[in-house]
Amino acid sequence: MTVYFSLISPAPGQEYAAAQERLDGPYADHQWLWRWFHTDPDARRDFLFRRHESSGALRFYLLSARAPNDRLGAWEAQSREYAPELAVGDRLTFELRANPTVRREADGKSKRHDVVMDAKKALLAERGLSRWEQWQGDDKPNLQELVHGACSRWWVRRGERLGFTADTASLRVEAYDQHMEQPDRNLRFSTVDLAGELTVTDPVAFRSALLDGVGSAKAFGCGLLLIRRA
Repeated sequence: MTVYFSLISPAPGQEYAAAQERLDGPYADHQWLWRWFHTDPDARRDFLFRRHESSGALRFYLLSARAPNDRLGAWEAQSREYAPELAVGDRLTFELRANPTVRREADGKSKRHDVVMDAKKALLAERGLSRWEQWQGDDKPNLQELVHGACSRWWVRRGERLGFTADTASLRVEAYDQHMEQPDRNLRFSTVDLAGELTVTDPVAFRSALLDGVGSAKAFGCGLLLIRRA
């Protein structure tokens, strides 16, 4: 199966117009990216994407089963076939915007929970507390420590299933944020940016992670694993 990796960026001289077209939230980005393909709007999603903003420049990375159109509004796409060659022991650097969750059983039902909120709840339960503000001891972690610990553990567990070993020493955990999309639907999710190094242990499983994405909330720009040779 042919897969395409694309960079979607403002056309030369169209940076301001392009930015104005993309002022909406993550789900609007997903709907907009559908328009790059000639397809039935009810078809199954067959792409992953990542919105990337740096120094005022906005671009999108797109991994798709079909090549996108060359131009849409003030934006243009550059595409190439994506066929990474992987072997056991390969060391790679990576970037990932993820929605880290864990499943918990309650009342006979399984539900996803944000790993940071889940870790916070567990720490409070150990101390017989119900609210974070009640914890006044010197052993109380700050938010960044809590985020880094919870997301690091999530990433290590993912690696065990997805064919890689995480290098926790190089792992960066940044930009943890909670979102509320389309308030009338009360849809909430969290995102975090992970980066660092990993070692491939199972090329077949790891390739599936690259093509299928990692974690949930893929319709909101999560899950696309960007890699380079270390």
